Amino acid sequence: MQSWEGVCEFVAVAETDSFTAAAKRLGISTAQVSRQVGALERRLDTKLLYRTTRKVSLTEEGSLYYRHCRQVLDGLDEAERALSSLKGTPQGLLKITAPVAYGEKYILPIVNDFMLNYPSVDINVELTNRQVNLIDAGIDLAIRIGKLADSTLMAKRISQRINFVCASPAYLKRFGEPHTLSELSQHNCLMGNHDYWRFIDQGSERQIKVAGTLQCNTGHGLRDAALKGLGLAQLPNYYISHDLETGALVPVLNSYQEPNEGVWALYPHNRHLSPKVRLMVDFLAAKLP
Repeated sequence: MQSWEGVCEFVAVAETDSFTAAAKRLGISTAQVSRQVGALERRLDTKLLYRTTRKVSLTEEGSLYYRHCRQVLDGLDEAERALSSLKGTPQGLLKITAPVAYGEKYILPIVNDFMLNYPSVDINVELTNRQVNLIDAGIDLAIRIGKLADSTLMAKRISQRINFVCASPAYLKRFGEPHTLSELSQHNCLMGNHDYWRFIDQGSERQIKVAGTLQCNTGHGLRDAALKGLGLAQLPNYYISHDLETGALVPVLNSYQEPNEGVWALYPHNRHLSPKVRLMVDFLAAKLP
């Protein structure tokens, strides 16, 4: 069994280019990763990694050893998934990441329902608006919204979101309702992370630069400002669906509304989909509105 010691740590460092990131992936200390990899190099009598203060990279021998180790670990994963499939019950740890607001409102309640149905699965959920690298962070499943960047990840569309430009009745009574995109320059536009809004105009996508007295990186803050009559806001339906139903916010420029955006489940492409990931993706697709 000594020949296995340090292999997982070495592979994690090779795939993340960092002892710290490898330790985070494996859930152990950086010092432990360093000790295990050092012991592995001494046992093999081969330098596997170049170490500098800025970067960790593979030596030629390390690159060769990594390829073989990766194949062995993939085979072990396949064996464990095969056993799990035979048992018919998903089990083990499932790591998920999702956007904060969407995750709080939709993903977490469904995850909790999933755990009631599959008590043998432990789940670790990280809500963040950062684009987490699934491979480096050891994430099994990511929920992403909107257009996807090209990647080696597999993607399945599990729901959709709709963006609305809206305002309070009080704001519209005071400043009037815009009917064309050019009229946006005459209004106080409450901005999120970007200073432009997206629309469809005569079949083509357009990005319209907007300006206003508030820029805020949270949809809850923009919703509150719109409700208080501070200006127009462009927000996804999951922030304002109740406000639109009650009339607290009024949608405008509906004829320019962009097509519905996809809500996607992303997972690594390099291995077959494990039973617990497959079940979670199907569960989300069935439960999401």
